[in-house]
Amino acid sequence: MTAQVEAVWRISSARIVAALTRFTGDFGLAEDAAQEAVAEALVSWPRTAPADPAGWLMATARRRAIDAIRRRAALRDRYAALAAAPAPAGDEPDPDRIDDDVLALMFVSCHPVLSPESRVALTLRVVAGLSSAAIARAFLVPVPTVQARITRGKKTIAAAGVPFELPPPAERRERLGGVLSVLYVIFTEGATAAEGDRLVRPDVAYEAIRLARTLAALQPDEPEVHGLLALCELTAARFPARTAPDGSPVLLEDQDRSRWDVSAIHRGLAALAKAAPRGFGPYGLQAAIAAVHASAPSVAETDWDRIVVLYEALGRVAPSPVVELNRAVAVAMASGPGEALPIVDELVASDRLPGSHLVPTVRGELLTRLGRVEEARAELALAARLCGNERERSVLLGKAAALEN
Repeated sequence: MTAQVEAVWRISSARIVAALTRFTGDFGLAEDAAQEAVAEALVSWPRTAPADPAGWLMATARRRAIDAIRRRAALRDRYAALAAAPAPAGDEPDPDRIDDDVLALMFVSCHPVLSPESRVALTLRVVAGLSSAAIARAFLVPVPTVQARITRGKKTIAAAGVPFELPPPAERRERLGGVLSVLYVIFTEGATAAEGDRLVRPDVAYEAIRLARTLAALQPDEPEVHGLLALCELTAARFPARTAPDGSPVLLEDQDRSRWDVSAIHRGLAALAKAAPRGFGPYGLQAAIAAVHASAPSVAETDWDRIVVLYEALGRVAPSPVVELNRAVAVAMASGPGEALPIVDELVASDRLPGSHLVPTVRGELLTRLGRVEEARAELALAARLCGNERERSVLLGKAAALEN
């Protein structure tokens, strides 16, 4: 894809697909027509660049949609009505306008009838404008797998008769959690890749942030939307210091905090302030924890007692073994490893995170601090075997090897 086509598509794709879906009433057809318009742009724009690239894509995609409807014999009457009618006002995408069409597109892409994998794939393809190849690279799966998820997702939406519209207010709040969950999954994969040879995938993380900003602009009264945006911004602020020039991880205590993105911290704190008046939910509480880290000059000077309290609150609002594990880390920093180890041992005894490298990682760290070297080395070696990310695995192996000296 040429740079110009890619830039226009990334900026305008959500509005184009949304307008086409409203025009045709068919989500799958709208997305296919938009992709055909992009393919035509790749051929024609190098010869003659349009004065209004987004408008050109919209007009071309609309023609392709009408052509597709005309080819469907069973929909001939519907085509006649659509072809005769003037384009509804607002069909031409305005790059400076954010409207409810984009929000409706998010809710359609994250509809509960879809599998979690299809929701992520459709959101990145249709709302974020990423290609199947880019999504496949981001999540380390074959391109045909991504294409199959997108195809199944569109067929499922069509079979379920999902309308292109914002759900009613009560249902919207009910389904908002699903939309936020998809954005959180996308961001988390970008912030710490589950597999592969890169610790951070900034392109994936920043797509999630861009979508979260759009959602916050469209749903300004929802505190958890601002909470998720704050969490993403504050976490991404550390990206510049999280890896060394060779791509190896830099632990929090070793990071050069002068490299943290101050602008991202300010944006995150501003979003957190918008979430605060109505009380923090799970994302807001996680963002509040990230804010404590962002305001601390060093690990030693971090307010670990406050972080423990915030994790305790998070454990009541959204209990999970990962929250308990993170609380154990905070307790170790605030009160010592001896206080934290029973929390981790309880997770081991209950087998609440089977197959995860996180539990042996934390347990190995605590045992190291307690001077139980042999046990610590065994835990870190186990964590390395379970870890799918090569960069993280190398750090764990290095820690285990250091205990042999």
